[in-house]
Amino acid sequence: MPRHRTRRPELSALVTAVAVLLAGSAAGGAYLVVRSPDDAQAAVAAVSSASSPPAAAVPSEEPEVDLDAELAGALAPLADGADMSVAVLDTESGATAAYGDGTFDTASVVKVDILAALLLLTQDEGRELTAAEHTYAEAMIRRSDNASATRLLEVIGGEERLDAANERLGLTSTKAAHAWGLTQTTASDQVRLLQAVCGTDSELSADSRAYLTGLMGQVEADQRWGVSAAGSSAVLKNGWMPRTTTGLWDINSIGSVESGGHTLLVAVLSRGHATKEAGITLVESAAKAAAAVTGAVGDPD
Repeated sequence: MPRHRTRRPELSALVTAVAVLLAGSAAGGAYLVVRSPDDAQAAVAAVSSASSPPAAAVPSEEPEVDLDAELAGALAPLADGADMSVAVLDTESGATAAYGDGTFDTASVVKVDILAALLLLTQDEGRELTAAEHTYAEAMIRRSDNASATRLLEVIGGEERLDAANERLGLTSTKAAHAWGLTQTTASDQVRLLQAVCGTDSELSADSRAYLTGLMGQVEADQRWGVSAAGSSAVLKNGWMPRTTTGLWDINSIGSVESGGHTLLVAVLSRGHATKEAGITLVESAAKAAAAVTGAVGDPD
């Protein structure tokens, strides 16, 4: 996926061409003043050459923009001592940007991953979800129920099978953990997961994708924060987890939003927050910055 946006051509080439023409005419005039009458024919030729229009100047395009650098610059003022990693993909233009390449705890955003792995399993087995699996899946995504996530991780065969599913889904930097909230991932990998869940080029069938995104579009009202700040019609899953070793919070948000007429896939992972509320504020500001960098800026819900 490209990571650059090309700006409009500048007028510098045209201005340069005009300056060359004017300088050439002035030099030709001075040349004629000092020529002798014997060289009249050559002088006429010089005037003709100096006054004839130059070849049309072709405006040159400004060098492509490094969106990763722009995103880093946009996020710099937001730093509050916490660590974060952000990735965004504009599915219409193909523009993408990423900040930070370290791994982070998934917390509850891994629940999207677990359900995607379960849906791959049912596809492979040629069956529908059981009634119990439906119940667990709905509770896990819409209410972020932890017991349901633990049960479905068991159903798919544990962390080893989750790793195998992730390989099929195109994730390259995610390592599942038995304590699923401690699964390690990157923001770029989470955007790859969103592509598999929300896009069409996926190991997941159309029915599986529709089922998963349908649940992500119906999370409970008090969980509709995070990447939803970057646009409207949010389809998302959030994760929040206080670390017992430090007392600081992991706050994550992944999802799809509509912004400026474009569909954006956004992932924000962060850690080291003194409070959950401080983490949410940072994540939402980072999501807005990511949307602005792509040039697709609209009104949030």
